[in-house]
Amino acid sequence: MGKKISNRGTASDVIESEIAGDFNGWDGETIFKLTNGQIWQQAEYDYEYEYDFQPKVTIYKAASGYKMTVEVMDDTIYVRRLK
Repeated sequence: MGKKISNRGTASDVIESEIAGDFNGWDGETIFKLTNGQIWQQAEYDYEYEYDFQPKVTIYKAASGYKMTVEVMDDTIYVRRLK
């Protein structure tokens, strides 16, 4: 179900991991804990609900920050790294 990402830069600009535990979509300021130990937060307002357990995520550098895709979601969102 994941999206193909084009023009996403070098391999160092791409992070591939999984959500640690339950995933319930995003709702404005959602914090995402990844299995690689990183913590990211939603950086733009959007609401979308979809439940999954430990879905794969890809975070990549975009023109104005970082964008995240989650394999079970249709949309991407801007995120910022907290840890």
